[in-house]
Parts: sequence; structure tokens; C-alpha cells
Amino acid sequence: MNTANITETIIKLERAALHAWHNGDPSPYLELYSTDFTYFDPAHEKRIDGWDKIKALYETMRGKIKMDRFEMINSVVQHKGTMAVLTYNLQSYSGDKVWKENCTEVYRLEEDNNWKIIHSHWSFTKPQVV
Repeated sequence: MNTANITETIIKLERAALHAWHNGDPSPYLELYSTDFTYFDPAHEKRIDGWDKIKALYETMRGKIKMDRFEMINSVVQHKGTMAVLTYNLQSYSGDKVWKENCTEVYRLEEDNNWKIIHSHWSFTKPQVV
């Protein structure tokens, strides 16, 4: 698979998962996560380790998130071999409110030739300094 195809594939996977997420459905993300998945989020003090733990968290949010639209800004995919890193800025819109976040997703090409996310890191674009 060439560089353009890898970039297109990963951004397409992420965009589809974001679309579902913004409509209250975490399933596409859960399908993308590897069993050894790890997760950093500004809403949690510690890293979340493992698919079962992220599934439990996401199930508490199922159906509760609804955004009008979103934008993936400055998307970049860097890859070598079976690893790829996607970084982008996310802007999510609900009415007149805008949420701005940074995202880093580490993808790995699995033995079944599917890209899976092994690590996800979210942060606020303009964090509050304490």
C-alpha cells in the first residue's frame, strides 16, 4: 500500500468513527481499538489501559453525545511499515458552542491487514493552566 492510500485509509476510518461518535455511537471506535489499546483523555487523571476498560467507559456515554457537525483540521498521517500516527485538530459544533481538541492516534497494521488504533491521546487545544 502506498503512502497516499495509507493516509486516505486512516483518515477515512477516523472520520467514520468521529461521525458515529458525534451521533452518540461509540461502536466504530470500539471496532478500531486493539485489545492492547491505551487511552489518555483530559477528563481522566490516569491512562486507561485495555479494550474492556474503554468499552465500559464508552457504554456510559452511548447515546448521550450529539453534535451538529465536526471538522478535522490539519490532518497528518506519518507512517513506516506497520505503524502510522494520525494527528489533527478537532472542532465539534453544537448550536453556538464549539469544542476544540487535539488528537493523536497511533495505528498498527494487524495480521488480518486491518488498521487498528493502539493508542489514543486527546487534549484541549487551549488547556486551563492550574
